[in-house]
Amino acid sequence: MKKILLIEDNNDVRENTAEILTLAQYNVITAKNGKEGVELAQKEKPDLIICDIMMPVLDGHGVLHLLSKNEETSGIPFIFLTAKAERSDFRKGMEMGADDYLTKPFDDVELLNAIESRLKKNDILKKEFTKNISGINDFINEAKGIDSLKRLSEQRDVRIYKKKDDIYREGSYPKGIYFVNKGKVKIYHSNDMGKELITELHKEGDFFGYVSLLQDEKYTSSATALEDSEVYMIPKDDFFTLIYKNAEVSRKFIEILSNNLHENQKQLVKLAYNSVRKRVAEALVKLSDKYKKEGEQKFSMNVSREDLANLVGTATETVIRTLSDFKEDKYIEISGGTITILNYDKLAKMKN
Repeated sequence: MKKILLIEDNNDVRENTAEILTLAQYNVITAKNGKEGVELAQKEKPDLIICDIMMPVLDGHGVLHLLSKNEETSGIPFIFLTAKAERSDFRKGMEMGADDYLTKPFDDVELLNAIESRLKKNDILKKEFTKNISGINDFINEAKGIDSLKRLSEQRDVRIYKKKDDIYREGSYPKGIYFVNKGKVKIYHSNDMGKELITELHKEGDFFGYVSLLQDEKYTSSATALEDSEVYMIPKDDFFTLIYKNAEVSRKFIEILSNNLHENQKQLVKLAYNSVRKRVAEALVKLSDKYKKEGEQKFSMNVSREDLANLVGTATETVIRTLSDFKEDKYIEISGGTITILNYDKLAKMKN
């Protein structure tokens, strides 16, 4: 049973509307002013909110503003009730994020149709989609059907990249975001001397390349396949459809951006203060955490010493010597270009 929060200061309107909703098999909770409504919304997490605009204590615009600032309530469908029908009032509410308007007086059919429509759309948009390209296609197609969005691409730009192939280069303009369907990808910066520093590692199910797209600027880093990889490019129009039309997707990418910023800050601190030996150990741990598959007893990866040095932020020769030391200490095993971690805990707890 869907839960609806009704915020209305007029007793007769509140009781009559609540009765209609109850008869329609909705679980109804009511609030007699905006302040009480905000508190109930945060506590009850309703599936939809119906809110009058003109109220004492806190008006409807204030309610919507406060709830939109809270991650747990910002995605709840919101319908305004108003006795005013001026165009400016409608525009103000929609710009704030309201989903619909009902002008008083309204009949029960109008009310129930508006609620059913908003709940149906929200259910579809909230549906979990799998971390693969068909899931993304399904999600985009659903968004297209809901909002009648035009000219969404029906095909994804699918490309196969060999090991060391460039996916995009620093200084080029983004045309979309990328999704790793198979393989491994590195993101790196280059200095004037051509020295690389790897800042991100990506695997199956990861998005990358969206920061420059969001900022509408050229790429400030490059992306290259660490091994033979299958990468999908999601056109920017489709990406912005998801960002602008769905709060859940927006929050997901905000979370990804925040996590990346946090990780980059930690990496800078480690480069400044940790010894090379500790940084090599941390790089191996990072590779294991990122790429070790579920059920694997030991993590192994064919990684070039140059890439490992670029991840650590040191010379290739220094990494080779450190790996040799780790091999003697039986922390790792080396066979050709493949490194196998034998003692993850020792590497993870290594002192500076």
